[in-house]
Amino acid sequence: MYDNPIEEARRQSQICNACRYCEGYCAVFPAMHADRFFSDGDLTQLANLCHNCQNCYYACQYTAPHEFALNLPGVLAEVRQESWEDTAFPAPLSRAFHHHGTLIAAATVLAMALLFWAARHLPGDGTGFYAVIAHSVMVAIFLPAFLLPLAALAVGLRRYWKRVGGQSVTLADLRAAFGSAATMRNLAGGHGDGCNFEEEDVFSQSRRGMHQLVMYGFLLCFAATATGTILHYGFGIEAPYRLLSLPKLFGVSGGLMLCAGTLGMMHLKAKAAPDLQAPEVRGGEFGFIALLFTVSASGLALYAFGGSAALEPLLALHLGAVLAFFLLTPYSKMAHGFYRLAALTRDAQRKR
Repeated sequence: MYDNPIEEARRQSQICNACRYCEGYCAVFPAMHADRFFSDGDLTQLANLCHNCQNCYYACQYTAPHEFALNLPGVLAEVRQESWEDTAFPAPLSRAFHHHGTLIAAATVLAMALLFWAARHLPGDGTGFYAVIAHSVMVAIFLPAFLLPLAALAVGLRRYWKRVGGQSVTLADLRAAFGSAATMRNLAGGHGDGCNFEEEDVFSQSRRGMHQLVMYGFLLCFAATATGTILHYGFGIEAPYRLLSLPKLFGVSGGLMLCAGTLGMMHLKAKAAPDLQAPEVRGGEFGFIALLFTVSASGLALYAFGGSAALEPLLALHLGAVLAFFLLTPYSKMAHGFYRLAALTRDAQRKR
């Protein structure tokens, strides 16, 4: 923990800028070496480019007990966290989740599950899930719960973009940013050997793989929802869908990937050195991972046992977890994906 993370990041970045040993490790160092002096916005940008792979820490000759006591991954993690909290709308909700995320996630899931439990068998018609909770009730609950967090996230990203001096975005900028995110390029290490996140100077691709499982699993689950919506409104084909339908194929495969990825990330994060991260917000990080696991695991359980007496409680739990996920998105670590894309886009502009 640093009393003033932004000033400490400035001190360490100036030392790193003079050394340049880690220049090829990730996107942080070319961006750092492009400047001689660092504004607060520059340091915020560097912090959000950092993927906390920790390779630079274990390669550095100036870490403690050297008098320079460099810990670039640790200080950038604190600056990064502060940037998310300061730009979030409203900011106090982000601070609360990052410090008490596990408790807030659990309480929100429980509250939303009770809401859906109370809403079951309201007037409506349909089959399968819609016989328990009418489609109109789901739409009335989920539509504002989806749009309002998106609006809050848009405000936060606009604040972040202004802070880092972002310019007008081109298609080439977006292509570069999404290409880097899709391959998790900055988790590959300078020579493609992976991260030192798990065990000091041992290289591994595990963290990169777990992140990809979570990202692509989430995208497949989103595709399941999107194709289900198209089938419902465009073709009048209502849920439940058969196994070989697109919503089921996307949803089951995405759910399995999310379960595996979140469990893997939980394991890796528990093994990692806390002082190379932002130690005060580990509760929020574990809470977010647990929330994602609950969403995916409850969805798979609902598919497996939806024809049994467990349908109603499982449906309430799953819908409650999904609703909690949407409501907490602007304040949980889910927002980091959007901020990371913004940082990669800004870095693409720097390279022009």
